[in-house]
Parts: sequence; C-alpha cells; structure tokens
Amino acid sequence: MRKAWLIFSQSVTVAVALLFVVATLKPEWLYRTGADRARVVTLTAAQAPASASASASTSAAAADAPHSYRGAASRAAPAVVSVSASKAPTRGMQDPWSRFFFGDDGEAADPRRRQFGLGSGVIVSPEGYLLTNNHVIDGADDIEVQLADGREGRARVIGTDPDTDLAVLKIELDRLPVVSFGDADALQVGDVVLAIGNPFGVGQTVTSGIVSALGRNRLGINTYENFIQTDAAINPGNSGGALIDANGNLLGINTAIFSRSGGNNGIGFAIPVSIARQVMEGLVRDGSVTRGWIGVESRDLTAEIAETVGLPIQHGALITGVLRDGPAGAGGVRPGDVVVAVADRPVANTSQLLNAVAALKPQSEASIGVQRGAQQMQLTIVVAQRPKAPARRER
Repeated sequence: MRKAWLIFSQSVTVAVALLFVVATLKPEWLYRTGADRARVVTLTAAQAPASASASASTSAAAADAPHSYRGAASRAAPAVVSVSASKAPTRGMQDPWSRFFFGDDGEAADPRRRQFGLGSGVIVSPEGYLLTNNHVIDGADDIEVQLADGREGRARVIGTDPDTDLAVLKIELDRLPVVSFGDADALQVGDVVLAIGNPFGVGQTVTSGIVSALGRNRLGINTYENFIQTDAAINPGNSGGALIDANGNLLGINTAIFSRSGGNNGIGFAIPVSIARQVMEGLVRDGSVTRGWIGVESRDLTAEIAETVGLPIQHGALITGVLRDGPAGAGGVRPGDVVVAVADRPVANTSQLLNAVAALKPQSEASIGVQRGAQQMQLTIVVAQRPKAPARRER
C-alpha cells in the first residue's frame, strides 16, 4: 500500500511538472477555446478577406450591429493626425556632463536633448489647414504631422490664439482627407460623441461617450471658455484631436481633462467647433483674431451681494471698474451696474460677459442691458477692438 501511494504521488508530481512546461512554452495547446478561434478568424478576415463569402459575412455583421459607430469613426478618423512638436532646450537646462561631452554648444550637438511633445490635430480643409491646441505646439521650432494612412509631412504655423488655446497649422500634401463640420450649437446633454486622437503616443485611438454638460466655464484653463464636457476617454496626447458626433461630423477640439493621476477620469473638455472655426478663419485671413472690447472689470454677482445692496436680481456680471474714456464709460456704464445682457444675449456671470463682448464686431454699436439699483436700463456702446495680449505659454 505504501509503495502504491509513493508511485501515485510521483506520477502526480511529474504530471504537474509537465503541465507547467507546456503552459510556459506552448500555452496554445491548452487554451484552444471557441473564443480564441473566433478572435483569430476576425483578425484574418479584417486583414485580407479570402472570398466574397467572407465579405458578405462582414456586411452581415455590420447590419447586425445597430449600435456600432464604425461608420462615424471611418469617416472622421482619416482626417485626425498625430502631431509631434520639438524644440531645443534652453541653455539654462544644460547639465555639466553635456558640456563636458559636447562642449558649450551641447544642445545643438546632441539632438537627443531636444524636447518632444505629442498631440493630435484635425485636417479641416483640402488646402492642408488643420486645427490643434496652442499648448501642443507652443514654442516648438519643428512640427511633424503623421496621417492615419502613414504619410508624414512638416507643418508650419499659420497662427495661434492662446486665449482659446487654439492653433492653425498647414501641411503641403496631396489628396488630404477632410473632416466635415458639425453643429455644436445643436448639441444636447446625453448626445453620443466620439473622441479621436493619439493618447500617450500609442497611435490613433477612438473612444466613445456622451455629452456630459455644455457651456462649461470658469475653469481657469483659457481666457475664453465655453467647453463641451464629455466622458469619452481623453488622455494626454488627445489634445488637439477631434470630438465628433455619431455621423462623423466635427463638434469640437479636445483640449483638457480633469485628473489627479494624469489619466482619464471621465471629465474631458472640448472647444466647440463654432469657436474653433471662427478663430481659424481669423488666423488664416488676418493672422490674428479680432475681438470686441468695452473696457470694464467685473465679478460674478452672487445672491449674498445682491441681498446686501438690495438688487432685485441674483445673476449677472457686477461691474467693479470702468476704464476712463473707454467704450463702456463713454456709453454710460458705471461701477456697481450689473450687466444682464449684451446685444440681446443673456449674461449670468463674468465669463458669459467676456464671451458675449468678444463676439461683437469692433466699431459697431451694441445694446447693453444693465441693472442699476432697482432700475433696468438699456445703454448703447460703440465697441472697440480688444488689445492684443502678450503671447504666453499655456502648459
């Protein structure tokens, strides 16, 4: 009996050892399941359909997938590019070892010390204009663009607008794919959206989600903020990429995320295409973006302030300062007034006031609705052009 037990235990030990060796060196011998075979078949059919029947099977699969967004992705993805921006390091960043090996001009002698950044962009015209974020290419002296079809080309900067964190580039390539513009103003919370870009430099990636909120502002990201918020996964490298609708039309330019870890937490922000298109047209036509300006300082009106000063309203932009001889001052605006509308456009806070005034055409007249104590007033102001702010680095 003892001898039989010994033989049994030795056999089990040998079997376990053999199983371990097979699992390590030839795992496919153990895991030939139906799911595995299906995965192999799918990859083979996608790479090179063997016959008309394989093509018919693929079409049938598409018909059986009513919730698939492959059509939208296939229409928009070719126009989304990877953007690689590089710049030489400053001499202040040079370390003693670099000077020892490469001399005083170590930065130029050692190309490995160049700083590289990855982002995304969207081709919006057959002439080669593309939109991206200003922070993707800010300060770069060399910008390379790679298309989804593998082609590469050098891009030149047409113009930048740090106030909206947008930039327009141009590439000189033939037969460029172009994305179609969508209607961002028609968006509603809950609408399906897809984000396309190059997260972490892994290659073009498509993620899906919904519109989580509209008109997000006061985030401290840009001067002018009117973001589309989405839970479609947006990660570093997606900046400048496309936010599209379920038909493949461009709705926004992905620009920022809220994250403690640096990765996606389900809160991403995109600049509406209506703003991006306006900025692009100004940069292409004039080399700069022209915005209205009335010369005031303001803060948000709160319920506490309204109650303290006895105002009958609780929302608006409280004017705290008026530039002497500026457009607002000449039009009769006083400190303590609360702006509630600009050109018939309601204003509930300082951010909305800034955006509404910026949309006005310089040298035009605009009606400004204000609350002065218990009195409602309509003032007429001749809009001026917003002074150009010095260029700054976003991130």
